Amino acid sequence: MCALFHPKEELVVSASLDQTVRVWDISSLKRKNASPADDLMRLSQMNTDLFGGIDVVVKYVLEGHDRGVNWASFHPTLPLIVSGADDRQVKIWRMNDTKAWEVDTLRGHMNNVSCVMFHAKQDIIVSNSEDKSIRIWDATKRTGIQTFRREHDRFWILAAHPEMNLLAAGHDSGMLVFKLERERPAFAVSGDSLFYTKDRFLCSYEFSTQIDTQVLPFRRPGSQSLNQNPRSLSYSPTENAFLLSSDVDGGSYELYCIAKDSYGRGDSPDAKRGQGVSAVFVARNRFAVLEKSSNQVLLKNLKNETVKKSALPIATDAIFYAGTGNLLCRSEDRVAIFDLQQRIVLGELQTPFIKYVVWSNDMEHVALLSKHAIIIASKKLVHQCTLHETIRVKSGAWDDNGVFIYTTLNHIKYCLPNGDSGIIKTLDIPIYITKVSGNTIFCLGRDGKSRAIIIDATEYIFKLSLLKKRYDHVMNMIRNSQLCGQAVIAYLQQKGFPEVALHFVKDERIRFNLALESGNIQTAVASATAIDEKDHWYRLGVEALRQGNAGIVEYAYQRTKNFERLSFLYLVTGNSEKLSKMLKIAEVKNDVMGQFHNALYLGDVRERVKILENVGHLPLAYITASVHGLHDVAERLAGELGDDVPSLPEGKVPSLLMPPSPVMCGKEYEAADADWGEELDIVDVDGMQNGDVSTILEDGEVAEENDEEGGWEMEDLGLGPEEDTPRAANTASSVFVTPTPGMPVSQIWIQKSSLAADHAAAGNFETAMRLLNRQLGIRNFTPLKSMFIDLHSGSHSYLRAFSSAPVISLAIERGWTESSIANVRGSPALPFKFSQLDEKLRAGYKLTTAGKFTEALKTFLNILHTIPLVVVESRREVDEVKELIIIVKEYVLGLQMELRRREIKDNPAKQQELAAYFTHCNLQTPHLRLALQNAMTVCVKAKNLATAYNFARRLLETNPTVESQTKAARQVIAVAERNMTDATELDYDFRNPFVICGATYVPIYRGQKDISCPYCTSRFVPSEEGKLCTVCDLAVVGADASGLLCSPSQIR
Repeated sequence: MCALFHPKEELVVSASLDQTVRVWDISSLKRKNASPADDLMRLSQMNTDLFGGIDVVVKYVLEGHDRGVNWASFHPTLPLIVSGADDRQVKIWRMNDTKAWEVDTLRGHMNNVSCVMFHAKQDIIVSNSEDKSIRIWDATKRTGIQTFRREHDRFWILAAHPEMNLLAAGHDSGMLVFKLERERPAFAVSGDSLFYTKDRFLCSYEFSTQIDTQVLPFRRPGSQSLNQNPRSLSYSPTENAFLLSSDVDGGSYELYCIAKDSYGRGDSPDAKRGQGVSAVFVARNRFAVLEKSSNQVLLKNLKNETVKKSALPIATDAIFYAGTGNLLCRSEDRVAIFDLQQRIVLGELQTPFIKYVVWSNDMEHVALLSKHAIIIASKKLVHQCTLHETIRVKSGAWDDNGVFIYTTLNHIKYCLPNGDSGIIKTLDIPIYITKVSGNTIFCLGRDGKSRAIIIDATEYIFKLSLLKKRYDHVMNMIRNSQLCGQAVIAYLQQKGFPEVALHFVKDERIRFNLALESGNIQTAVASATAIDEKDHWYRLGVEALRQGNAGIVEYAYQRTKNFERLSFLYLVTGNSEKLSKMLKIAEVKNDVMGQFHNALYLGDVRERVKILENVGHLPLAYITASVHGLHDVAERLAGELGDDVPSLPEGKVPSLLMPPSPVMCGKEYEAADADWGEELDIVDVDGMQNGDVSTILEDGEVAEENDEEGGWEMEDLGLGPEEDTPRAANTASSVFVTPTPGMPVSQIWIQKSSLAADHAAAGNFETAMRLLNRQLGIRNFTPLKSMFIDLHSGSHSYLRAFSSAPVISLAIERGWTESSIANVRGSPALPFKFSQLDEKLRAGYKLTTAGKFTEALKTFLNILHTIPLVVVESRREVDEVKELIIIVKEYVLGLQMELRRREIKDNPAKQQELAAYFTHCNLQTPHLRLALQNAMTVCVKAKNLATAYNFARRLLETNPTVESQTKAARQVIAVAERNMTDATELDYDFRNPFVICGATYVPIYRGQKDISCPYCTSRFVPSEEGKLCTVCDLAVVGADASGLLCSPSQIR
């Protein structure tokens, strides 16, 4: 049924339906075919050939199966044989030099065993059978490990890949290829160190020194079984603790805490174990364990004690690290970031099934890797781009520039923040990227070995520079790099950078197309000259006309001999001299319509009459002459016409057909940089006889006229290119040399500071707006426009030296004194001071007390708009600025609600609600009393006595100093106690703490989901996310922001 060679020895094993396995010695065959070394061996071989001999002998006969044997094979290294037969048994045999015997029998198949073999790299046996199953056996313990089944197909054959960890099995309807264990090693990166699992050991690898070290053995020898390697590794650097998660017993983890000086000693510390599908560190000394059955996460300390339990918001099958105190929860079709402390969902995103999660170095972006897709999102799971692959995605890491580098089965690729991707390198075998540093990729192989791969990052750095508009980097790379190829050119065209693509192209036709696309008319002229085809000249003329470059339009029309367009160009540009030449050319070419059009464009009535007369249109010639006042010509033509003189209409005033005023002044284009050869196709043709076609070239060009005089004879002196007039050397030492300009003060301010106010003072409003957007999420800069201008003008002084000289701008520095160092520039002086805001705050308080709510609201809003552009010195002042934002925000929200209440006339319930909400703003005590009195009055008038009672009681608790307030409150309490009812039901529950939505003015009670403004911290309902904050009118609700930066002390 089968026969196989021994991998090393001269043996063959065969299986037969005679219920035996035989081992054959084939060493004689080798000796027979070898060249005899001496006469004795030659004689022995001759005797064998003459009298016959046995080439192959049976060394062992293995009997033990009860039915026919289908398969037998050798162990790759040990003296073992495995066989499978129709008796449904797998038998293991051992042999030595003299005998072979049965060792053990493996039972479990329910039908004939078709094929059986030892695994080349693991101590296991693989067998398949007609019972539609493949079984894996532990060769040491001789027990079954795992079974794979098919529904309808019997298995017949097995084969192992000679190098890779792959097996193939043939069945009734085809073949399948599979591997027994996942080959991806579990690893974690921390700073300059990589920790990974290899065989039975946890190892470390230093990226800087590229040195491997064994940290500890994490599994006892002999305990290895199928698919029991760690699936993930989590590391706590401060505690030097390792968390290994595997699929053992349906999911378990092992926690190791070791000292760093004990690396490599070989001793295994006691592990703390537990059950859990996933386990990951979420803080220095806390780790989270997923309990899938109850869909909750257990927070444990390093003693493996449960500290806290939290129910998860989605049905989670795995958890990943998402920053300190946060977890990324994965389900089948989505991921969510869950805050363990607040127990709220920070972000959610629909995705395909995610296998791996890779965070950027600054934790601002995350790459979610599925089987065939990569999703790039922000730290709050705001989707940025999705990249699809046709083959499996294996691993990935972020480089220092924010580019995601990832691997598939056979490529290293990159993904830019906008979703553009490309191939960096082709791979022979799959790798798993651990870290990207510069142009070096550190990775692990399937064999668990660390290595470094040098890549060429030029292409994706070039594209990233284009994306970020760093054009100086782009031009530097064009000059110094070897970027080339149609792919780069096509990318530049696709992304709208044809002018950059011009630097890569040498082919004139492609250069011409790119030049037209980018509007580079000079390059287009040079390319069209080199190509010299009519179609290219026509397209050049169209583009030049679109740009308004009349000189190049004229030249293009000359090269294409498009005389009609050329005449019309001279008409609209008012070039009468060249129109006259066009008239002569048309006359030479005997082009009657061309002559008439040019005469019409020139306004030459006599010429038009002459042309009409020459072609026999005497009535038209007569009418033209009569209308335009050429009476002598009209009389002559009338005599020729006799009785056929046409009559002119009576009672109508004729309008003369004259050329219009030119659109622009005619100015010839001087092609100083382009080699255009001969200048003229339009020449002076005075004196040519009409119809003298011999003077026109065959291709339609007009020949130049030979003047009687030769003109100035400018002949070449023949001195050679280097012997022209030499330039005089400037040897005078007394000549004034202009000093090299230094760096502008505004640029120094920008480089030294990350404060938006300093950038605005320097005049770089764009970077100031970018900083405010990143720090505070500000998107609406209209309220800040005047402040930006004030900052710029207020940080400069202007000096006029002479009446005819330009004004000199002088920068004013903050905190400058006479003792300041002259060459060291300080920060700009700013017109906005924190003390000014304090004064405006007091003014706003006074306006609020006086009931001037509109003016008070404008004052408080002005404070909110000024704070982002205020700079303070100390940390204490920073805290005061942040406190001021909260104070002003409360007043703005309260005043907006009160003004809104006064606008409502037909909704008493809403009026009462807004008045009630106003009392929950954090106001100064006098203003709170007024708000409570107002709400109390509104509710009493609406017969809501129970609610009014609450306001009256709160008013008395403030100990009002005004007697009228105390008296009114006591009266309301007395009335309400007799009838504690509300006539109208309100959306207001003073017993349940709440905040007010700044847009809809509805309460958001404790426990309800809300989002906030990153600048003024106003709270909003979730539907307002992505909209402009209605309180500060600056920032976007829910935007990602780093926080207020208003002092140099925050940067140090």
